[in-house]
Amino acid sequence: MIIKKFVGKNEEEATSLAKKDLGENLVIMNVRKVKAKPPFAFLKSKRVEVTAAIEEEDPGMERIRKIARAQDSAQQKAAAQPEVQAASQTTAQPAAAAQAKAPAQPAPAPSTTASAVNIEAKLDNLQNMLEKKLGTAAEPKKEEKPAPAPEAKPAEPVQTEGEEPDRETSRFLRLLYNTMIDNDIDEKYVNELVSNADKIGKPGAKLDHYLSAVYQKMILRFGKADGIAERAAKGPVVIFFIGPTGVGKTTTIAKVASSLSVNDKKKVALLTTDTYRIAAADQLRTYASILEVPFRVIYSEDELLIACDDFKDCDYILVDTAGHSHKSEELLARQRSYMACLPETFTKQCFLVVSATTKYKDLKKIVDNYKTVSDFQLIFTKLDETSTLGSLYNIRCYSESPIAFVTCGQNVPDDIETFNAQRIVKQLLGGE
Repeated sequence: MIIKKFVGKNEEEATSLAKKDLGENLVIMNVRKVKAKPPFAFLKSKRVEVTAAIEEEDPGMERIRKIARAQDSAQQKAAAQPEVQAASQTTAQPAAAAQAKAPAQPAPAPSTTASAVNIEAKLDNLQNMLEKKLGTAAEPKKEEKPAPAPEAKPAEPVQTEGEEPDRETSRFLRLLYNTMIDNDIDEKYVNELVSNADKIGKPGAKLDHYLSAVYQKMILRFGKADGIAERAAKGPVVIFFIGPTGVGKTTTIAKVASSLSVNDKKKVALLTTDTYRIAAADQLRTYASILEVPFRVIYSEDELLIACDDFKDCDYILVDTAGHSHKSEELLARQRSYMACLPETFTKQCFLVVSATTKYKDLKKIVDNYKTVSDFQLIFTKLDETSTLGSLYNIRCYSESPIAFVTCGQNVPDDIETFNAQRIVKQLLGGE
């Protein structure tokens, strides 16, 4: 993978420079504003830095497909083998007696089940292994603990005579492929990950090498979100929470407000533009009363401006918007107007709240339609209501929008946390 940074007057100019250098198939990893360097920095406007990456051309997936076909063929032959043995049993007794005196033959190659145990055992120690490889271990190298006891190390598969040297690797990549598919990662992205790992592999490389390649690639693609911005001197940060109905926006806002107010000791105000749902305002008003923060219902752009001016001494103003079908252009236009009416003295942020239980096909449509409202960071809710988390990786790759937070329950403020890419990736690769 090739990773470069490009600086322009705005995001469009920086992205254009990146595309000229890396091509149209690049992936935007991060976008951030950078201050001008002295001297005369105060005379220069802020610029935008775009971090872009692109994969090198890779024909390796054809090899993986051949491996898959070979594995299927081998399994079919193994299933037919008992019938052949039964048919020849009556005529093979003399030969069997002679073979009984002969030396024992090597053990057969391990099954896919043995490989599954192997990868699971490796994933149990994946974090420590990769921290050492990436240089992110908390302890200095000279203080590293001794290697684990030999009995904790998973047994390597037995190789029969005549078996190809990379047969074990082939089984491992096939298992890794199936594990990611089972976790609902889109086949397109699975092919990219496995192909990249196979390409950088070398003859005789350990399985940890391939697992590390996939792990690091996924961590890189997830990237890191900016999170909630710091309050600027010119005014409060106004944060809009948008998204379809039923994903838990109001509860998520209460969790964020509680964290900012109680944990970070920030001044927070709550607003809602949701005048469609019955008792929607009452729910947020209840949370505001518990947190002892100001609350107001907004019916128009003018009322939003007045409220923001009244609460200008606050650090953060959190705005709950109406949940609705992402296909409603009228309501999308209304949300655009709310965000556009704020003056430059306010720092604006936007978070798209979506559910991890939503189908990937629907998530793509939701992302496409809300992109017309504003650029956003993602918040995934209801992680506790699904057994597969592939949609997080799919939408991160598809939308190029970073994931800032995830929620996993209804408890306020406990069931929300900053997105942890390492933990999610380990689960997607079959770990606990």
